[in-house]
Amino acid sequence: LEQDVDAIVNAANGHLAHGGGVAAAIARAAGPPLVEEGDLIVAECGPVPVGEAVVTTAGRLPFEGVIHAVGPHLGLGHEEDRLVQALGAAFGRAHERGWASVAFPAVSSGIFAVPPDVCARAYVRAARGFFAAHPDSSVRTLRLCLFDGPLGPLVAAALREGR
Repeated sequence: LEQDVDAIVNAANGHLAHGGGVAAAIARAAGPPLVEEGDLIVAECGPVPVGEAVVTTAGRLPFEGVIHAVGPHLGLGHEEDRLVQALGAAFGRAHERGWASVAFPAVSSGIFAVPPDVCARAYVRAARGFFAAHPDSSVRTLRLCLFDGPLGPLVAAALREGR
Protein backbone atom coordinates (compact mmCIF):
# COMPACT_ATOMS: atom_id res chain seq x y z
CA LEU A 1 0.00 0.00 0.00
CA GLU A 2 3.06 2.22 -0.06
CA GLN A 3 3.66 2.54 -3.77
CA ASP A 4 4.47 5.73 -5.65
CA VAL A 5 1.86 5.17 -8.37
CA ASP A 6 -1.38 6.73 -9.56
CA ALA A 7 -3.50 3.65 -8.85
CA ILE A 8 -3.35 0.21 -7.33
CA VAL A 9 -5.12 -2.95 -8.41
CA ASN A 10 -7.09 -5.00 -5.93
CA ALA A 11 -7.41 -8.73 -6.56
CA ALA A 12 -11.19 -8.77 -6.22
CA ASN A 13 -14.10 -11.13 -6.28
CA GLY A 14 -17.22 -10.30 -8.24
CA HIS A 15 -19.10 -8.99 -5.21
CA LEU A 16 -16.22 -6.63 -4.34
CA ALA A 17 -16.19 -8.13 -0.85
CA HIS A 18 -12.94 -7.48 0.98
CA GLY A 19 -12.83 -10.46 3.32
CA GLY A 20 -9.13 -11.15 3.60
CA GLY A 21 -5.61 -10.77 2.31
CA VAL A 22 -4.62 -7.81 0.16
CA ALA A 23 -8.27 -6.86 -0.49
CA ALA A 24 -8.98 -6.52 3.24
CA ALA A 25 -5.78 -4.52 3.79
CA ILE A 26 -6.73 -2.13 0.99
CA ALA A 27 -10.28 -1.72 2.32
CA ARG A 28 -9.07 -1.04 5.87
CA ALA A 29 -6.52 1.50 4.73
CA ALA A 30 -8.88 3.25 2.30
CA GLY A 31 -11.78 3.44 4.74
CA PRO A 32 -15.55 3.19 4.32
CA PRO A 33 -15.89 5.19 1.07
CA LEU A 34 -14.12 2.45 -0.94
CA VAL A 35 -16.41 -0.26 0.44
CA GLU A 36 -19.52 1.88 0.01
CA GLU A 37 -18.67 2.70 -3.59
CA GLY A 38 -17.99 -0.97 -4.36
CA ASP A 39 -21.30 -1.97 -2.77
CA LEU A 40 -23.09 0.62 -4.90
CA ILE A 41 -21.47 -0.68 -8.10
CA VAL A 42 -22.61 -4.23 -7.30
CA ALA A 43 -26.11 -3.07 -6.27
CA GLU A 44 -26.56 -1.10 -9.51
CA CYS A 45 -24.80 -3.40 -12.00
CA GLY A 46 -24.66 -6.81 -10.35
CA PRO A 47 -21.50 -8.74 -9.58
CA VAL A 48 -18.46 -7.83 -11.63
CA PRO A 49 -17.83 -10.66 -14.12
CA VAL A 50 -14.59 -12.62 -14.16
CA GLY A 51 -12.21 -10.89 -16.55
CA GLU A 52 -13.53 -7.39 -15.85
CA ALA A 53 -12.37 -4.49 -13.68
CA VAL A 54 -14.02 -1.49 -12.05
CA VAL A 55 -12.66 1.59 -10.30
CA THR A 56 -13.54 3.01 -6.90
CA THR A 57 -12.21 5.83 -4.83
CA ALA A 58 -8.96 5.28 -2.99
CA GLY A 59 -10.40 6.88 0.15
CA ARG A 60 -7.60 7.65 2.58
CA LEU A 61 -4.98 6.01 0.36
CA PRO A 62 -2.67 8.32 -1.62
CA PHE A 63 -3.84 7.10 -5.03
CA GLU A 64 -6.17 8.47 -7.68
CA GLY A 65 -8.24 5.30 -7.43
CA VAL A 66 -8.34 1.58 -6.74
CA ILE A 67 -8.94 -0.73 -9.69
CA HIS A 68 -10.71 -3.96 -8.72
CA ALA A 69 -9.79 -6.77 -11.13
CA VAL A 70 -11.83 -9.96 -10.95
CA GLY A 71 -9.57 -12.84 -11.84
CA PRO A 72 -10.55 -16.48 -12.25
CA HIS A 73 -10.38 -19.22 -9.68
CA LEU A 74 -8.91 -22.63 -10.37
CA GLY A 75 -11.40 -24.92 -12.06
CA LEU A 76 -13.27 -22.19 -13.92
CA GLY A 77 -11.50 -23.13 -17.13
CA HIS A 78 -9.21 -21.10 -19.36
CA GLU A 79 -7.72 -19.51 -16.24
CA GLU A 80 -4.67 -18.05 -17.97
CA ASP A 81 -6.70 -16.32 -20.68
CA ARG A 82 -9.27 -15.06 -18.18
CA LEU A 83 -6.52 -13.68 -15.96
CA VAL A 84 -4.94 -11.91 -18.94
CA GLN A 85 -8.39 -10.44 -19.66
CA ALA A 86 -8.89 -9.26 -16.04
CA LEU A 87 -5.50 -7.56 -15.87
CA GLY A 88 -5.94 -6.08 -19.34
CA ALA A 89 -9.26 -4.64 -18.16
CA ALA A 90 -7.54 -3.19 -15.08
CA PHE A 91 -4.81 -1.57 -17.14
CA GLY A 92 -7.51 -0.31 -19.50
CA ARG A 93 -9.33 1.44 -16.63
CA ALA A 94 -6.09 3.28 -15.81
CA HIS A 95 -5.62 4.19 -19.48
CA GLU A 96 -9.19 5.56 -19.67
CA ARG A 97 -8.45 7.88 -16.76
CA GLY A 98 -5.09 9.08 -18.04
CA TRP A 99 -3.13 7.57 -15.17
CA ALA A 100 0.58 6.98 -15.72
CA SER A 101 1.42 4.25 -13.22
CA VAL A 102 -0.29 1.22 -11.71
CA ALA A 103 0.83 -1.28 -9.08
CA PHE A 104 -0.81 -4.69 -9.06
CA PRO A 105 -0.62 -7.73 -6.79
CA ALA A 106 -0.59 -11.42 -7.56
CA VAL A 107 -4.15 -11.77 -8.87
CA SER A 108 -5.77 -15.24 -8.69
CA SER A 109 -2.74 -16.94 -7.13
CA GLY A 110 -3.92 -16.85 -3.50
CA ILE A 111 -7.27 -18.23 -2.40
CA PHE A 112 -8.33 -18.50 -6.06
CA ALA A 113 -5.57 -21.17 -6.34
CA VAL A 114 -4.53 -20.62 -9.95
CA PRO A 115 -1.06 -22.23 -10.21
CA PRO A 116 1.88 -19.80 -9.98
CA ASP A 117 3.28 -20.70 -13.42
CA VAL A 118 -0.08 -19.94 -15.03
CA CYS A 119 -0.29 -16.64 -13.17
CA ALA A 120 3.25 -15.64 -14.10
CA ARG A 121 2.59 -16.22 -17.80
CA ALA A 122 -0.69 -14.31 -17.56
CA TYR A 123 0.90 -11.28 -15.87
CA VAL A 124 3.54 -11.01 -18.60
CA ARG A 125 1.02 -11.60 -21.40
CA ALA A 126 -1.36 -8.99 -19.96
CA ALA A 127 1.33 -6.31 -19.69
CA ARG A 128 2.75 -6.99 -23.14
CA GLY A 129 -0.70 -7.19 -24.67
CA PHE A 130 -1.80 -3.94 -23.10
CA PHE A 131 1.22 -1.99 -24.32
CA ALA A 132 0.97 -3.55 -27.79
CA ALA A 133 -2.69 -2.49 -28.02
CA HIS A 134 -2.09 0.95 -26.50
CA PRO A 135 1.38 2.14 -27.57
CA ASP A 136 0.47 5.79 -26.91
CA SER A 137 -1.20 5.14 -23.55
CA SER A 138 -0.72 7.48 -20.62
CA VAL A 139 0.12 4.34 -18.64
CA ARG A 140 3.90 4.03 -18.63
CA THR A 141 4.55 1.93 -15.54
CA LEU A 142 3.01 -1.36 -14.47
CA ARG A 143 4.54 -2.49 -11.19
CA LEU A 144 3.96 -6.08 -10.07
CA CYS A 145 4.12 -6.24 -6.26
CA LEU A 146 4.70 -9.73 -4.89
CA PHE A 147 5.31 -11.32 -1.54
CA ASP A 148 8.34 -13.62 -1.34
CA GLY A 149 7.58 -16.91 -2.99
CA PRO A 150 7.68 -18.67 -6.33
CA LEU A 151 5.98 -16.01 -8.46
CA GLY A 152 8.92 -13.60 -8.77
CA PRO A 153 11.28 -16.13 -10.38
CA LEU A 154 8.45 -17.50 -12.53
CA VAL A 155 7.60 -14.01 -13.83
CA ALA A 156 11.29 -13.41 -14.57
CA ALA A 157 11.41 -16.70 -16.49
CA ALA A 158 8.26 -15.80 -18.46
CA LEU A 159 9.83 -12.45 -19.37
CA ARG A 160 13.00 -14.18 -20.59
CA GLU A 161 11.00 -16.69 -22.59
CA GLY A 162 9.03 -13.95 -24.32
CA ARG A 163 5.64 -15.21 -23.13
